[in-house]
Amino acid sequence: MSTIVKKGKGGEFLIQETLSSEVFIPEDFNEEQKMMRDMVRDFITTEVLPHLDRIDAQEEGLVPKLLEKAGELGILAISIPEEFGGFGKDFNTSLLVTEEVGAGHSFAVAMAAHTGIGTLPILYFGNQAQKDKYIPKLASGELKASYCLTEPGSGSDALAAKTKAILTEDGNHYVINGQKMWITNAGFADVFIVFAQVDGDKFTGFIIDRGTPGLSFGNEEHKMGIKGSSTRQVFLSDVKVSKDNILGEIGKGHLIAFNILNIGRIKLAGAALGAMKRTSTLSVQYAKERNQFKQPIANFGAIQHKLAEQAIRIFATESAMYRAGNEINLKEEELLSEGKTFEQALMGAAQEYAVECAILKVAGSEALDYVVDEGVQIFGGYGFSADYPMDRAYRDSRINRIFEGTNEINRMLTMDMLLKRAMKGELNLMGPALAIQKELMSIPEFGDEPEGIFAQEKKLISNIKKAILMTAGAAAQKFMMALSNEQEILMNVADMIIDVYMLESTLLRTEKLIGIRGENACSVYVDIVKTLANDTADRVNKAGKDAVLSMAEGDEQRMMLMGVKRFSKYAGYNTKAARRRIAMFLIETNQYAF
Repeated sequence: MSTIVKKGKGGEFLIQETLSSEVFIPEDFNEEQKMMRDMVRDFITTEVLPHLDRIDAQEEGLVPKLLEKAGELGILAISIPEEFGGFGKDFNTSLLVTEEVGAGHSFAVAMAAHTGIGTLPILYFGNQAQKDKYIPKLASGELKASYCLTEPGSGSDALAAKTKAILTEDGNHYVINGQKMWITNAGFADVFIVFAQVDGDKFTGFIIDRGTPGLSFGNEEHKMGIKGSSTRQVFLSDVKVSKDNILGEIGKGHLIAFNILNIGRIKLAGAALGAMKRTSTLSVQYAKERNQFKQPIANFGAIQHKLAEQAIRIFATESAMYRAGNEINLKEEELLSEGKTFEQALMGAAQEYAVECAILKVAGSEALDYVVDEGVQIFGGYGFSADYPMDRAYRDSRINRIFEGTNEINRMLTMDMLLKRAMKGELNLMGPALAIQKELMSIPEFGDEPEGIFAQEKKLISNIKKAILMTAGAAAQKFMMALSNEQEILMNVADMIIDVYMLESTLLRTEKLIGIRGENACSVYVDIVKTLANDTADRVNKAGKDAVLSMAEGDEQRMMLMGVKRFSKYAGYNTKAARRRIAMFLIETNQYAF
């Protein structure tokens, strides 16, 4: 169980200061968790990475066999309660396992679909009979799972699904007709979570077994990446399903779909993190081996910039993800102590931190895209060759900005969820937003400069939050119910929110590390924080400016632009020298080593 005692609300980081002592950092993992991580790492290294070409060629039975091997080791059962043959580990432990599996390319996708969107709907929403029947066999890998939500006409708009379920005259079965597409694991899954409209308008989940008459499958899709992941259409033609296989309540399928997606989003960041770390290590090692102009390319500033920036984005993603994962842990413990069931507790915790899950989905997938893109560039011509690892890394990365809700949807969800919570009085955003408006009208105070190694960065973080509240508050006041039509402004503000969460998480982790190891041992971590702060200030300035220019005019515009400028002001840092120091640390350790 977690030792960090901070309990808060999702999205509250925008209006409350967090202390470094209150966050969980990856360096806090205990010996048991590290042993579990090493076991999973060994499995990926020995059983998956040597066979990537065979996996991508979709060799018959290979991925199912690997899932069964993972099941034998208990890797599929990390989050499953002990009563169903699992380990019952906490959320951050499951994230740690997801991270290690994330280096496994297409296998990572197959396993994530099985353990996440395939298994969790039954675990969290199934009745006791359904759990007893399916969960032990899903945990062991004897059964493999798949999740059927997307249709040709409904992707991001999942509730527009046209698949229909009609009750039979005897009242004991539903007859389901429809078509699902982009279904991961469809080629070999034994169990399908299928969403259909009961009576045409009650969105509902069903459990359907492979072999049920009327269930058929399209050919494997030809995809840009994740070629080893089985992706097929699923056709349902008069599929007769017992009413005992209704998952959850009729008409409440959206609760299953959206709650499972919250968990899937932060887990996607975990998988992206594992892929990033492997790519960074390969980039460092290649840069040391590749000679041009009579020296290793790792000696050149342009390459060192890329290696360092890869590391900065990885470190930030990792810091933010385990911070949020721990908050989900704590909320789960709190809900359990209030008498909630295991299922209600984790669903409630993931829902509470849905904002952070959406942030991490966007940040993790876009950081991975950067890391693999620069990995290709570092490898040069060899990066474009299918005989070298960057080709697969580059292609496999791209789907992550589409999976689990596109990044555009997740940006807008971030803003939508925050504003809805403010409207309900669950999160006091309007009070601080009004206070900032008053602050802008007053003469700025020129008191003593803050002190401490991260004084400037803490001031910047506090000010960025003011810029966000100012901009979001003005947009909400101006557009009111029509704000959802102003997608560009919503995405501008979401980018500011994502940036401040990543920067604050990175700073808090480093500050906590300094407390453990001392400042001298953490100088390269300080470089990461200050370089990230320098670049974040510039990005926030642009996003804030774009938003203001989109919605304000005259004196209001001038005042808000002045606010954006004031709130994104940062003294600056020699990022060239800092990135060189970060790169040298990577080069000396010969791997991603933070």
